[in-house]
Amino acid sequence: MTGYRLKLIRHGITQGNLDGKYIGVTDIPLCSEGAQELYEKMERNDYGTVQKVFLSPLKRCKETAAILYPEAIITEIPELTEMDFGDFENKKAEDIMNTPEYKKFLKGGLDNPPPNGESMRTVVERCVSAMEKIVSSMFQEGMTNCAVITHGGIIMNLLSCFGLPKYNPNSLVCDFGEGYEVMITASMWQRSTAFEILGRFPYVYDDGSEPLSEEDINGFYYNEAVDTSSADGEDNM
Repeated sequence: MTGYRLKLIRHGITQGNLDGKYIGVTDIPLCSEGAQELYEKMERNDYGTVQKVFLSPLKRCKETAAILYPEAIITEIPELTEMDFGDFENKKAEDIMNTPEYKKFLKGGLDNPPPNGESMRTVVERCVSAMEKIVSSMFQEGMTNCAVITHGGIIMNLLSCFGLPKYNPNSLVCDFGEGYEVMITASMWQRSTAFEILGRFPYVYDDGSEPLSEEDINGFYYNEAVDTSSADGEDNM
């Protein structure tokens, strides 16, 4: 049976990230440090090639795609955009931490959005729609090796909604320019609307010059991808 590999990659660093601000739908580019870090990671790690990149339409994701996969077909999916933090956009947590609105937001919940922002329920619904579009495109076009370049929170939601085995979402945090690789098969998707989490991405080089074999990669990353002791076995969406 055909296996469809999909890399879920977080965009590179922006100035807003360096400043510790909430940067959701604010459309800012990579900073010079962010672009440089991506090039350095490409030298140390094996990102491989992909046939198509599905991405958030925000500049930081487009620029990340142009660096990592300049030859790939690009498809923008609006549903992959980061959460809208409303009144908290472009603000540091330390500057709003004593406000009642922020204290309420920190309590969490699917229906507890920031003021004038987006609820987590809406984000999850967007993630479901985005993944359905991605899988449909890959199946219909026969593209077995693709990437998604989006935002950290969106990647956590995609893995929590569709990924097997199930893990504590907090253990699925990924660094800038990094993420996870998953495997999609028609049978698992049709039966369970799920994919298999293969492990962390990109692949590392074992001696600074040669990439690990696929057997080593699968074994190493399956064990190292997440802290399995924190897995709760529930479908965290």
